[in-house]
Amino acid sequence: MAPKVSKAEKKIAYDSKLCQLLDDYTQILVVAADNVGSTQLQNIRKGLRGDSVVLMGKNTMMKRSIRIHSDKTGNTAILNLIPLLVGNVGLIFTKGDLKEVSEEVAKYKVGAPARVGLVAPVDVVVPPGNTGLDPSQTSFFQVLNIPTKINKGTVEIITPVELIKKGEKVGSSEAALLAKLGIRPFSYGLVVLSVYDNGSVFSPDVLDLTEDDLIVKFALGVSMVTSLSLAISYPTLAAAPHMFINAYKNVLAVAVETDYSFPLADKVKDYLKDPTKFAVAAVPVAAADSGAAPAATKEEEKKDEPAEESDEDMGFSLFD
Repeated sequence: MAPKVSKAEKKIAYDSKLCQLLDDYTQILVVAADNVGSTQLQNIRKGLRGDSVVLMGKNTMMKRSIRIHSDKTGNTAILNLIPLLVGNVGLIFTKGDLKEVSEEVAKYKVGAPARVGLVAPVDVVVPPGNTGLDPSQTSFFQVLNIPTKINKGTVEIITPVELIKKGEKVGSSEAALLAKLGIRPFSYGLVVLSVYDNGSVFSPDVLDLTEDDLIVKFALGVSMVTSLSLAISYPTLAAAPHMFINAYKNVLAVAVETDYSFPLADKVKDYLKDPTKFAVAAVPVAAADSGAAPAATKEEEKKDEPAEESDEDMGFSLFD
């Protein structure tokens, strides 16, 4: 029979394991483990086996081990984990893709009945239809103001009813009714609360961002920088093209109104003096829009066609 391990030895072993994981892994998911059973947790560990390790424990013990390990190694980045260890949480150390690991964890959710006193994580709606209950059970529905009718000797719910709203506590009547109907409205599993990556901590929503989302956000940021730079006349790389164009427009406006000129301004002045040039310049554009081939192209097509032989080329004349 193996000797019984003391609590002190268990704490030493746990501290050693946590410190080793902190040295080996730089990516950690902080997960909430409310209403997660031991069998469910074991299945999650099996599903993540290979590149991830699930570690549960008391928050005070984890915080103490992290502080001591930070002092020993000088790695102050791991101290960012301490504020995240609040409530019934655990740590998933991984070397895989954070998004894939998060999706894998989300697969292991188990349906659960509505127990009295639980806070509803989602809205609970009772669907319409035959309940299979005999008419003597209508008291449950009357207490909860659920419209019913008797159909073929059983109770039938007429319209869908929102029984419990998200954030409300489950009452005894609601729990009893859902149990009679065989409805398990809630599902529980590990929920990712925060992501730790090389000292940086961010929301798990960041993992759902795609390249298109990043491009849109980057373009929005560049647009805001450009607008601010133009508003305060502060040159930046994003605003420089617009500043040059605006400066050119101002110089051109001065040249048009005065005798000062430069080559590009001379062309604009010519158009302003003779407006018919606008119509001449617009003709090629209209032709391109309508799909008509330019005259030069037609001439080239004629050149490519074989020339017709004349009578003289054939060696005789009709007037001989």
